[in-house]
Amino acid sequence: MNVPFGNMQVHYQAYKEQIDAAVARVLASGYYILGPELEKFEAEFAQFLGVKYVVGCASGTEAIYLALAAEDIGPGDEVLVVAHTAVPTISAISMTGATPVFVDIKASTYVMRESELEAKITPRTKMIVPVHLYGHMAEMEAIMKIASKHKIKVMEDVAQATGATYKGAIAGSIGDYGAFSFYPSKNLGAFGDGGAVSTNSEEKYKKLKMLRNYGQSKRYYHDTVGINSRLDEIQCAILSAQLPYVHEWNEKRSQIAAKYTEGLKDLVVTPVEVAGFKHVYHLYVIQTAYRDELQAYLLERGVQCLIHYPIPAHLQQAYQFLGYKPGSLPTTEHIVNRILSLPMFPEMTDDQVEQVIDGIKSFYKERSLSSDVALATTCAEGQPA
Repeated sequence: MNVPFGNMQVHYQAYKEQIDAAVARVLASGYYILGPELEKFEAEFAQFLGVKYVVGCASGTEAIYLALAAEDIGPGDEVLVVAHTAVPTISAISMTGATPVFVDIKASTYVMRESELEAKITPRTKMIVPVHLYGHMAEMEAIMKIASKHKIKVMEDVAQATGATYKGAIAGSIGDYGAFSFYPSKNLGAFGDGGAVSTNSEEKYKKLKMLRNYGQSKRYYHDTVGINSRLDEIQCAILSAQLPYVHEWNEKRSQIAAKYTEGLKDLVVTPVEVAGFKHVYHLYVIQTAYRDELQAYLLERGVQCLIHYPIPAHLQQAYQFLGYKPGSLPTTEHIVNRILSLPMFPEMTDDQVEQVIDGIKSFYKERSLSSDVALATTCAEGQPA
């Protein structure tokens, strides 16, 4: 593979000294769970986000679950969310027994269409979960106003947007909660699973700490029903070692994105970065009417591309019981047949970026295809994105 979709090996080699030292420090300490490395990382990440509290946990999925549980959300409650997201977002809602209620997205930025929120709110709505997809944040000002009007909590799903900003505010610092994933490929990734919840509420911070550790207020004293969702010391040390580089890596992602956009803007639909937002390009996603053919063509030439995501949650077999049918979310259903994620990682070389661009140009030229850029700004019904 000349251009892999991602490359954790090259990432590790680039920061081997820092990562190895962090792991060795933990191993030598003999303290592996709920220890000083966790406290250190939680404090550092809270400072990075500009929030009062961070609670480390075992995964991004459980970060979402823990925030929902902190609000006592469960059976009979509804959570507003998008269907165009990684299914773990929806899995976490299901873990509480609550019902996900899907809101359509914007075709331009792929995030929640806030103009549809109020029509979906019912007396059972307890939380809104905007997903900052691909590295671009949702329209948080409008979402927070709607939530405040209806006295509904907001949890930002920041799994793909660590370091992104909206009007100067960093992702995970605006809502009542921010839920983070540290899956290895994320903008800040562990070397295994990991997650965290951010909040400015001291009361919820204390509850989150109990919930992640069997509901314990102190050892063997269980004040609430909790789970085992602990971020281990080795992962905390690795995350602390990498945290100082996040903005640098995000800038490298932006530079790669700029090269992609300049090279491809006349052939395919390239990502949009709305004024006032800072996109951190966890993924660089294009739209094309020839998605499947282009993906196969690039793979034959050593370029690995993926699709995030081919089937939206509301049409997944696992969620058929919710009763959604094709046509329920027209924009979501329109774009999932057109999107393709190009290779994106901070260590990409200029030659690799050019190989991707040249491959796409060759695909269009060899087939004498005209640009399909104009198709991207409308949804299936021809409505503005």
